[in-house]
Amino acid sequence: MYDIIIIGSGAGGATMAYQLADSGKKILVIERGDYVPVEKENWDSVEVFEKNRYTTTELWLDKNNKPFRPGMHYNVGGNTKFYGAALFRLREEDFKEIQHYGGTSPAWPIQYEDLKGYYLEAEKLFHVHGKRGSDPTEPFDAEPYPNPALPHEPRIQEVVDELFNYGWHPFNLPIGVNFKPHESANAPYTLDRFDGFPDAAERKGDAHLCSLAKALESPNVELMVNTKVLRLNTNEEGTKVTEIVVEQNGETKTLTSDIVILSAGTINSAALLLESKSDKFPNGLANSSDQVGRNYMFHQNTALVALYTESNHTKFGKTFGINDFYHANKGYEFPLGHIQMLGKSDEHQIKADSPVAAPGFTFELMAEHAVDFWLTSEDLPNPENRVTVENGQIKISYSSNNEKGHELLKSELIKALKASGKFESFLFKGIYFSKGMDIASPAHQNGTTKMGLDPKTSVVDTNCKAHDLENLYIVDGGFFVSSGAVNPALTIIAMALRVGNYLKNKVLTS
Repeated sequence: MYDIIIIGSGAGGATMAYQLADSGKKILVIERGDYVPVEKENWDSVEVFEKNRYTTTELWLDKNNKPFRPGMHYNVGGNTKFYGAALFRLREEDFKEIQHYGGTSPAWPIQYEDLKGYYLEAEKLFHVHGKRGSDPTEPFDAEPYPNPALPHEPRIQEVVDELFNYGWHPFNLPIGVNFKPHESANAPYTLDRFDGFPDAAERKGDAHLCSLAKALESPNVELMVNTKVLRLNTNEEGTKVTEIVVEQNGETKTLTSDIVILSAGTINSAALLLESKSDKFPNGLANSSDQVGRNYMFHQNTALVALYTESNHTKFGKTFGINDFYHANKGYEFPLGHIQMLGKSDEHQIKADSPVAAPGFTFELMAEHAVDFWLTSEDLPNPENRVTVENGQIKISYSSNNEKGHELLKSELIKALKASGKFESFLFKGIYFSKGMDIASPAHQNGTTKMGLDPKTSVVDTNCKAHDLENLYIVDGGFFVSSGAVNPALTIIAMALRVGNYLKNKVLTS
């Protein structure tokens, strides 16, 4: 018997454990996977990107019932062990209704001010480096980032200068990285193998190191690994979750807890709720609204590799972003989206993403000249873009939307790069490679258990408590009402801090 059980150890679950650790309550964190092994393959791009060494081998279905292997990571720390640690606040306007080329981004039931203080706490907790005010769209905060911005390496500084001269406003990307060594670090420090890799040097600001490890220092917090939650059962009245049925090492067990916090991730939390059907909840647990699994969003994302005229020996290029098109301006009626740098790709990463090399180039030569960009546009909520479960298998039914804005964003970036004169020559004029991210790459996933005031049209309230149940809280990307156009991780972390604070002050004391 536990006071609190947290399902999942990613950005939401780990941070909930951290925030609740000092409550004195008996807390169990359940993780489906294990710790990411510390091994030389952590930084081997062939193993990570071509062989998918650390992603799940399970198969999901697309809308046409075609199986695919998702880029999901089931391990302590969740997908944050592999993310690029770009930690943005949503813009103030993102909480309000916004018109896009593809439709309407709806208003949230909370505003930016409700998360502002928790955003700052999250930035401190995850060692965010940045420069307050360098991003013209960033919400104002009188307090600076906890750590100074990461410096641009020489070749990246040239790109920054060229875009600035073009009339854009490059800003320092907020990155979570801890330069103070951990006692348990098993490898020398490098930023070369950062974006997309697990970090054996333990410098990345991930949920395992920043939140969960601290929570586990408290004797009242436990972690159970290699344990998959199969279903949640309620009391006869259907008012509370009373049992968590799990499978560990082939054995089925039943756990109990006063409060259950579901943080398995946008897709898997929805799937678990849908699998937890009962007489009281014939459409799935917490789903009287029929909204569980609906409104799945994961951004319009594109990784674009531009070939620089000169060699690019940058180790860590993920230091600046562009938000000149985040809002409607520069002659555009509606927002286009956000641009940021990616970690420097090597020949194996390019080979994994590109079916053929560029004319006249080997993959190795492409990598030597590559400058890597990540473009994000808002994905609009659509109830037919949804997660369902068929015969125990997750199905993602998704059709892209708001594509016009994203295509315009890509064309603006390419135009700006060409104007610099540094991205074309008589040898390889105008060669750009871009790869859109499909449902097999569920980065930035959000929606599916949206927040709202009306139980008939939403799944959780403004404190992430399920409308239908007294003791179930859903704290991961599922609560998003709209996706914005920046990475969602910091908002998930901030919300976990906010909900944890609410539980300590309003629920656990009553």
